[in-house]
Amino acid sequence: MTAQQATQATQVAQATHTLAAATVGTPEVNLLIFAFFIIVTLVIAVRAAGTNRTTTDYYAGGRAFTGPQNGIAIGGDYLSAASFLGIAGLIALYGYDGFLYSIGFLVGWLLVLLLIAGPLRNTGRYTAADVLDFRLKAVPVRAAAAVSTLTVSLFYLLAQMAGAGGLVSLLLGVNGSVGQDITVVIVGLLMIFYVLVGGMKGTTWVQIVKATILTVGAAVTAFWVLARSGFNISALLHHAAASSPAGNAVLGPGLIYGANTVSKFDFISLAIALVLGTAGLPHVLMRLYTVPDAREARRSVIWTVWLVGLFYLFTLVLGYGAMWLVGGKQILAAPGRANAAVPLLAFKLGGTLLLGIVAAVAFATILAVVAGLTITASASFAHDVYAGVLRRGEADPDDEVRVARTTAVVIGAVAVIGGIFAKDIDVAFLVGLAFAVAASANLPSILYSLFWPRFTARGALWSIYGGLISSVVLIIFSPVVSGQVSPAGGAGASLISDPHINFAFFPLDNPGIVSIPLAFFLGWLGTVTDRRTADPARFARIQVRALTGIGAEHGSRG
Repeated sequence: MTAQQATQATQVAQATHTLAAATVGTPEVNLLIFAFFIIVTLVIAVRAAGTNRTTTDYYAGGRAFTGPQNGIAIGGDYLSAASFLGIAGLIALYGYDGFLYSIGFLVGWLLVLLLIAGPLRNTGRYTAADVLDFRLKAVPVRAAAAVSTLTVSLFYLLAQMAGAGGLVSLLLGVNGSVGQDITVVIVGLLMIFYVLVGGMKGTTWVQIVKATILTVGAAVTAFWVLARSGFNISALLHHAAASSPAGNAVLGPGLIYGANTVSKFDFISLAIALVLGTAGLPHVLMRLYTVPDAREARRSVIWTVWLVGLFYLFTLVLGYGAMWLVGGKQILAAPGRANAAVPLLAFKLGGTLLLGIVAAVAFATILAVVAGLTITASASFAHDVYAGVLRRGEADPDDEVRVARTTAVVIGAVAVIGGIFAKDIDVAFLVGLAFAVAASANLPSILYSLFWPRFTARGALWSIYGGLISSVVLIIFSPVVSGQVSPAGGAGASLISDPHINFAFFPLDNPGIVSIPLAFFLGWLGTVTDRRTADPARFARIQVRALTGIGAEHGSRG
């Protein structure tokens, strides 16, 4: 990357914010379309609630979903605000480097398909901690896995709430920080209602509907953009580059990553986190339990790969289309900044109606994803902490579900508070941090439990807590939190907006390059230094269960 390119990138990142945040479209029409989508999804959740009779119904949807159904639902969970709003926004501002997020998000599914999906479905009941418990039978390990699940879920929730605040404020004409805060609170209340009423069944059907309309909405908008450029990709890229202050630099790497050694390592760190993080996301792993067997779990992942891959091709067109037709200054001046690129593009193309539809789809996306995250986090606390740790596996199923619902309310409140503070940061960037925490805290212990005969409880504890603490600490003491006006990831200001407050000593925005290898190392070190050796019989049992599924249909604990 040349000095001129670096200067151009800086001009893009520091584009004027003095423009007033104008209302886009007609707020009344936007509100009516919003209300329609919300009512439809609420009806789905309420109808599903009538079939929730057991713990398995609430946590795993009765394991009644087929592979294609669950694959679309997983795609709905995965194609969050980060995909629809955040990635397209980063492409609109930074071009090629923004699309790198899409590649990492997609490639991670190969790891899930080849190593995780089948064995995890066979060896667990409701949560990823069940796998560790089946292998190690150690209460502290289950507790550690629950802490990790809750932390990752909250990080991911921050991204969705951030996207919701800017989106709704933009469309309803709610200007100012207080208005965005109110919209975050409303999203939190709706999220809690979905989980309390619908459980996993309701959430899954909402995800299926949402994934379908999201893909269709993205496809329609992308083809509209292509039509404006004569269905000529080269012409689209030419127009986009001509409209960007960075010129042709947006068509190649270097606007975000590559300017110096730090940014190069930051890209490597991000790539590692995105590829490995997918296999550690608790809300994705929990969905593998909603199908009847491992074969359907693998079919789920295959359907998800196709859906996600197709969608990310649309985001490439949407991002460069927004760069061309909207422009960086208008995007950065809107509430939500980069997250507003797709709604602004929709308004430019089809006026108020298309804007309302696209924005309602994005809002439904956020609602469905936060509901999935909330049920995962609440199930982990109720099933792993309350039933597994506090009650030692003797909890009444009705009490367990009641605790899960209470936990959902608490998690919703925490997510609202965090979303208020994170509302100006790009959601794709925030999700990248969640992926780093997931890959550090969850993935090493899961892989070791499934495939390493010597793995012990000490190794699991060192890996989980080591990965979790190192990733979170490095994020806190990175430019993401303090001392930077515009982080390298294009995510806007640091959480602490005063550039004079700077306690960052870790130079990278994403900690994955350090925390993920460290977690694998600590899992190995804790195991080889443990005087208590692993039980060969228990590893043999988990191998039989993982490869054959014998006993999995009954949810045996082993």
